[in-house]
Amino acid sequence: MDARRSSEAPPFWWEPADWRAWSLAPFSALYGFVAGYRMASAKRAKVDVPVLCVGNFTVGGEGKTPVSIALAKQARKLGRKPGFLSRGHGGSMTTAHLVDAEKDLSRHVGDEPLLLARHAPTMVAPDRLTGARELVGIGCDFIIMDDGFQSARIHMDYAVMVVDARRGLGNGHVIPGGPLRARLIDQLRFADAVLTMGDGTAADHVVRQTSRAGRPVFQARLKPRGMRAIKGGRFLAFAGIGNPKKFFDSVAEAGGAVVEGKSFPDHHPYDDDDARDLIAAAGRDGLQLITTEKDLVRLRGGSGALGELAEASRVLQVEAVFEAADMPVTIIENTIENWRERSHK
Repeated sequence: MDARRSSEAPPFWWEPADWRAWSLAPFSALYGFVAGYRMASAKRAKVDVPVLCVGNFTVGGEGKTPVSIALAKQARKLGRKPGFLSRGHGGSMTTAHLVDAEKDLSRHVGDEPLLLARHAPTMVAPDRLTGARELVGIGCDFIIMDDGFQSARIHMDYAVMVVDARRGLGNGHVIPGGPLRARLIDQLRFADAVLTMGDGTAADHVVRQTSRAGRPVFQARLKPRGMRAIKGGRFLAFAGIGNPKKFFDSVAEAGGAVVEGKSFPDHHPYDDDDARDLIAAAGRDGLQLITTEKDLVRLRGGSGALGELAEASRVLQVEAVFEAADMPVTIIENTIENWRERSHK
């Protein structure tokens, strides 16, 4: 497989701690102290509806978007009108903006909001408080905040932290020596639950710490959709997400053979050179191109080679499947109950 880095995070972050992580330990300690202090001292404004945060302890994606979509579907089944709140990473919006999944481009609103907007109203806002109020103003009565756990300035009624069961917390060090956004103990103080994604033992430490803190641990996995179209195919798979290997594994789970894998940084803005290289590589080896939904929305709206790549690429869709069917209900109901309690104080 392609040896290019799988995200903006240095590869050593996801390996056992070595001299690089330890040499950066003083800077990690300072970063962790500041991040923890900001989380503890932040004044979080309350909005008039329940707010559920789906976040990560680390940088990079661990499956937040499929989890957020699954929770929105459950909220709707329970009679709620959910709306997504996102900062729009990778976009350029400077004011609150209601995403139009058909007209907006990822370079303006970010790639994840375009996926979320297919399932519920999605507001991109650098100022999340403004964005939350805008969602309430258009009739949403349940807000799902995509990320923002460490930095948001609005009150969270419930926070679910998603951890990849195969990668865990990487080397366990805080930025810049590792992928943690703050010390785990500081983040757990504000987390209500942990959700492990997939199979593996790398998250066992997090599970133990979470249990000791008296927080529940949920489990889920990503399930490929549309497997018939993938089964038996030979693919050049490419992805610019937090963990491309997870995508490659999903293609294999769907029955496809990943003959070649191309990894790009998370939220990678593809250009014509990327597109030409991918098309040429696939043609040279007689492979089909396949990518993620998140990557495809970044190709949309492009012309020339980008348009050709978008047209030639298959998409593997995935959905979050919870180990216990009642888990999404529990999360939604706990969020609402916490909101009711703080509303009557």
